[in-house]
Amino acid sequence: MGANSGGKDKLGSISKKGDRYLRSLFTAGALAVIRYAKIHGTGHRPWLSALLARRATKVAAIALANKLARIAWAMMARNERYNEPAALMA
Repeated sequence: MGANSGGKDKLGSISKKGDRYLRSLFTAGALAVIRYAKIHGTGHRPWLSALLARRATKVAAIALANKLARIAWAMMARNERYNEPAALMA
């Protein structure tokens, strides 16, 4: 918890300080999502397509792994199931 967090828990990036195995699972999952997106298209995931347009694949995979970790953390912190955004369900 940082000085500017207002008392809320904040997540940082996927650092090398954390669980090495968990970090590798998030990275492998992100690379699989990117591989699938390159084969089948990224039209329904505009954030990922914009990221891949401006960054190298492995850099984009780390950014996606970080996003996946944040989603997982928020789900656990709120004790919720994953709800796919409405924009992706169409």
